[in-house]
Amino acid sequence: MTLQNWADNGWLRAHKTSPQEIKNLLGIVERDTKDSRDKGLSADWRFGIAYNAALKLCTILMYAEGFRPEKALAHYRTLRALPLILGSERDDEADYLDRCRTKRNTVEYDYVGGATDSDAEELIAFTEELEKDVRSWLKEKHPELL
Repeated sequence: MTLQNWADNGWLRAHKTSPQEIKNLLGIVERDTKDSRDKGLSADWRFGIAYNAALKLCTILMYAEGFRPEKALAHYRTLRALPLILGSERDDEADYLDRCRTKRNTVEYDYVGGATDSDAEELIAFTEELEKDVRSWLKEKHPELL
């Protein structure tokens, strides 16, 4: 599968991004990564903030490749695009982020205490590494967006 296959299926639509849009999204990533480290917040909230940073990194990848998800299953498709863009060796990372998506939905909408401090720390560390990879990828594949 490719992003174009997904677009042909109606799951994505064309999107022309700009350096300013990418800068804004990277700003959200930086803010959310910083805020997710605030030990004064609950583990649930820290996890949710870190999840948002990871989601924005995947959004950057998709936008840079010229697509955005349709509204239905937007988070799911954005996260699942990670290995389509960065390579199939990232399949496990997409699986991990999808599990985080489910947990984030639970702590956001269903009940308190679904995420532990360990869950939050793991996702924060993952997001920090993903940010390095996304920035490197942008420099290599789409330097005009930086």
